[in-house]
Amino acid sequence: MDIFEAISTRRSIKTFTDRPVSDAEIRRMLQAAVQAPNHRMTQPWRFYVLGPEARAAYGRALGRRKAKRVDETEAAEAVIAKVEATHRTLPAMLAVAMTLDDNPEIREEDYAATHMAIQNLGLAAHAMGLGTHVKSGGIMDDPAARAAVGVREEERIVATINVGEPADVPDPKPRHDAGELTRWVP
Repeated sequence: MDIFEAISTRRSIKTFTDRPVSDAEIRRMLQAAVQAPNHRMTQPWRFYVLGPEARAAYGRALGRRKAKRVDETEAAEAVIAKVEATHRTLPAMLAVAMTLDDNPEIREEDYAATHMAIQNLGLAAHAMGLGTHVKSGGIMDDPAARAAVGVREEERIVATINVGEPADVPDPKPRHDAGELTRWVP
């Protein structure tokens, strides 16, 4: 698969088969991730490969956040249990963090570089026949989620990535043509 095909056919995969993702496959994806460009060669990314217990603990933290939108106690507990179980049974889950430089300019550059590493990882997974679903948001700062991942105090979780063999590949979503979003400046 060439790079243009990989870019145009990659999708966010939400359902996976039961096939486990091997340590060798994860290492290969991570090697692709660390090839991302990064200003000043700071290499700010840090990777956490979560086992079943860590995935379940992360799922509990996420489930608690989702359960806050549910009024009934029993229904809220069911939400927590479902999200925890879903995460426990994922074929693989990674958390991608970044180091936090004291210099705001470097910190911004490092955040961008970390996202480039995530993109490399996703494209590598796709080329290997695997699918990914990148997730971010407020949960990244949740103390219980941070504890589940084991992230260090001087690091920020940028995203989590669910990885596995796709059970279903969604159709592409419409995108604007690049020409509609481009201005050639003389």
